[in-house]
Amino acid sequence: MRHFVYFSGEAATSGNFSFDDLMIAGRMDIAVHFIINAFFLSHSLRDDVKLHLIFYGMPDPPKHIEIEIKKETSLSKKDVAGLLKRILYKYKPGMKTEVFPGCFIEKKSFLKVIEELIKQGKKVFILDKKGENIRKAKIPEESVFLVGDHNGFPKKELKRLKKTSRLISVGPRVYFASQIATLVNNELDLRGF
Repeated sequence: MRHFVYFSGEAATSGNFSFDDLMIAGRMDIAVHFIINAFFLSHSLRDDVKLHLIFYGMPDPPKHIEIEIKKETSLSKKDVAGLLKRILYKYKPGMKTEVFPGCFIEKKSFLKVIEELIKQGKKVFILDKKGENIRKAKIPEESVFLVGDHNGFPKKELKRLKKTSRLISVGPRVYFASQIATLVNNELDLRGF
């Protein structure tokens, strides 16, 4: 199982955002595209990905949304924003709530999510233009890939994470966050993971 952690410092932490302009909702459009690129294949969905979305936007940060495709998971490209809206609405203080099969929400910080993944024995990779080329990097099957929004990661947390993680790069150019999911998935597919 490959894990993606997408961090957004601005994405809405309540379901009361408007579908009319997802950019105003803290760039919720980036989160929607990340979900699509992490899970969707032509005529099917990936069952080898677990996605962690960490939102630090208003009004109630932080929120951790975890999505893993199960047989019962209903996910449509047309309604990814609606799925996020419904998950955020179902948040219950003090609980990790399963909103739909494989879709959970809880209040948990970016660093806490990463620390828990490390405790599970997973190797963490931070996607960074200055990192080692992904094609040359040794990547175990149970790996975690950290991707930041257009503003990146909080500096204090990133400094701590660099002590326990490796920087890897998908190439010399800067891509959209959502494109990173596709490029990493493709590399791991080529490796037969």
